[in-house]
Amino acid sequence: MIHFNSDYLEGAHPAIMEKLLQTNMLQTVGYGCDEFCQQAAEKIKAACQAPEADVHFLVGGTQTNTTVIASILRPYQGVLTAVSGHINCHETGAIESTGHKVIALPTDNGKITARQVEEYYLWQQNDESVEHIVQPGMVYISYPTEGGTLYTKAELTEMFNTCRKYGLPLFIDGARLGYGLTSDSADLTMPEIARLCDVFYIGGTKIGALFGEAVVIMNPALKKDFRYMIKQRGGMLAKGRLLGIQFDVLFTDDLYLKIARHANEMAYQIRDIFVSAGYPMLFDSDTNQQYPIMSDAELEEIGKNFGYEYWTRVDETHSGVRFCASWATTQEQVDALRKAVLALKK
Repeated sequence: MIHFNSDYLEGAHPAIMEKLLQTNMLQTVGYGCDEFCQQAAEKIKAACQAPEADVHFLVGGTQTNTTVIASILRPYQGVLTAVSGHINCHETGAIESTGHKVIALPTDNGKITARQVEEYYLWQQNDESVEHIVQPGMVYISYPTEGGTLYTKAELTEMFNTCRKYGLPLFIDGARLGYGLTSDSADLTMPEIARLCDVFYIGGTKIGALFGEAVVIMNPALKKDFRYMIKQRGGMLAKGRLLGIQFDVLFTDDLYLKIARHANEMAYQIRDIFVSAGYPMLFDSDTNQQYPIMSDAELEEIGKNFGYEYWTRVDETHSGVRFCASWATTQEQVDALRKAVLALKK
């Protein structure tokens, strides 16, 4: 069985495993205060061209989203996001468990617009029952989105300007950030991402690490006491050096972007396999996630040898599914998928 279900099915990049083994018996202080975490943080700040940034390492994406959002919002505030946003659909009410409402805005491509944010904010502020309605206190977006789509530089600039206009911190979920930055259609760089938000995170779990995400705080007002929030939310890993080592490796010699680009190249081949065979795509994705629409009978057949993630019902006999490439996807795996898809058409 070859699995294209997600991009974190393998362990870690060999360079990370080698470094973990080399440093295994070294003694370091805990809780992210070791030299490996400090070195990794400096490399990340250099990659972002943001020496003033604060960098913190947490274990996973849901934990990171929950910790960042809970650290920003007041008790009566909620977070604006796309209806398909990860915090709205895939985190089991983690944000709500902190006492904050997820305010979902409609979208058909995973992206929300600056105009939507402005209109919702002004509606809440101008409603005669204003203090009876959860106040929007921040905006959450993903780059890439759940459907693999990307915000353009113009769209992100407009969003950030609107957020600043109304005092709404902008948080970018970068669980798959590398896949977005190395996409053929991307017009944003890491430094530009850093400049166009208040806080974002660089995903490691889905891009080569065993586990771990790096939170980059740009807005000085959000930096104070963030480590208290990490500890309270269970994110302060005692053996914090395990996170620092991994990001130190990922941000040496551009490894992070190199392996992300490899995943995209494999995904483009996967997209071409389905498109050339006549299958329509659910989303127009230029990242490592591809979404063909197939008949249920075809899915049953291909599912005998290939793993994929079910996404949505399209009609009575067809479904949209996700085939996901990762930093570790091989040409042999893609070639096997090509052979299987072509066999469906015979």
